[in-house]
Amino acid sequence: MTSAPFNRRDFSLRFAAFFSVLGVAGPAFGRRGLPRAAPFAGTDEVSHTEEAIRQEVIFKASRSRVYEALTDAKQFHKVVLLSAAGMSLGSVPTEISRETGGAFSLFGGHILGRHIELVANERIVQAWRVANWGPGIYSIVKFELTAQGLGTKLVLDHAGFPSGQGQHLAEGWKANYWEPLAKYLV
Repeated sequence: MTSAPFNRRDFSLRFAAFFSVLGVAGPAFGRRGLPRAAPFAGTDEVSHTEEAIRQEVIFKASRSRVYEALTDAKQFHKVVLLSAAGMSLGSVPTEISRETGGAFSLFGGHILGRHIELVANERIVQAWRVANWGPGIYSIVKFELTAQGLGTKLVLDHAGFPSGQGQHLAEGWKANYWEPLAKYLV
């Protein structure tokens, strides 16, 4: 005997009905134990209201030089010391693994994460977090490097950070990454 496959909605209704039989209902379920309507319009079940940051910066340095400055602990520590945040860090070291999956700790441990993808002189993708975010909260940061004449165009895409943090993070990228990195690469 074969049964017809059922979709996500059918599964949700059956799952909710199971909890209803057990007497479980709550804010996610209606009076009869059926799931409430999705909190956003449409049927694709994808929220289109998330914040994201995209910044483009041109540096007067080769892609390899920019990549090395972002992935070498000694070089990036010099960038940190040139930043607005670096003034107060004293001698707290910068730690950056050079391996995919390796960890990094920047700005005196204020920024933490792991490298998801490292493609030399082209791309860096990181699981990135601020130390005071809740446990297990990580955002995704991608640095894309392309040749721009004799320099390098860096495109930053940052998504998945906690709601309301966008403006603060966007300002932080400029003051603590791009401005000091431009000074360092001269």
